[in-house]
Amino acid sequence: MKAACPDTNVPILEVCDLGMRFGGIAALHGICYSVPRGIIQAVIGPNGAGKTTLFNCISGMFKPSAGRIVFVGREINGWAPHRIAEFGISRTFQHVALFKKMTVLENVMLGRHPRTRCGFLETGFRLPGMRSEERQIRKKGLEYLDFVGLADCAGLDAGTLPLGKQKILEIARALATEPRLVLLDEPAGGLNMKETEELGELIGAIRRLGTTVMLVEHDMNLIMDISDRILVLHFGKVLASGSSAEIKENSAVIEAYLGIEETCADLPERVKGRDNAGY
Repeated sequence: MKAACPDTNVPILEVCDLGMRFGGIAALHGICYSVPRGIIQAVIGPNGAGKTTLFNCISGMFKPSAGRIVFVGREINGWAPHRIAEFGISRTFQHVALFKKMTVLENVMLGRHPRTRCGFLETGFRLPGMRSEERQIRKKGLEYLDFVGLADCAGLDAGTLPLGKQKILEIARALATEPRLVLLDEPAGGLNMKETEELGELIGAIRRLGTTVMLVEHDMNLIMDISDRILVLHFGKVLASGSSAEIKENSAVIEAYLGIEETCADLPERVKGRDNAGY
């Protein structure tokens, strides 16, 4: 895996007047935002702000009720999730979604599916081309496990791993699709302090590969430490955006989280645990 040199002045993702309704509830309303290439973009907000809904729309899990999603210059509204994955967006989920009876390596190998080329007949008859491709998939899977620090666990059943390592395995599987943009939905949920620090280092390493990272996270210390930009959602609308320093001192953000109208330098500690995705 070679590091890339992204042009951070060019947006990789543009969201234009995005709306998502569930019956009479507007989970997202008029979201307009662009994400430059090669950065770590955090999305935060109080419970029910619409953070996970935004990720579901981008990844094709939900079809937006209104607006446009443009990825590397192409509108992807209405695309199926597998097509979006093939085009370069992968993701993890709030709750671990692994094949727990399969091995750690097999889970990552599944992530290579969007990059496979052999068809039904080649696979069914195990023709030479298919066997060669399978060897390459296994090799790539081991490379990604090594990258995230799980190479020693390759032969274990995924369900036997502790939660922290299962979260990392999901990231490895997402990276195996060779995404240009990876969406991490609460990757630090349930992790201890040491595991969270290691996660921050891993996300930084992903960024250095040239992959753009968007993450929804409730651990505000992690967010402030690693994010290049932060988008704040509140009741399905954009409340603020900017650098960590700008968001930390934004009175509207502090009021949304804490119900006060004063700035405070210790925002991460004061909101810790309050930023869990609602929908």
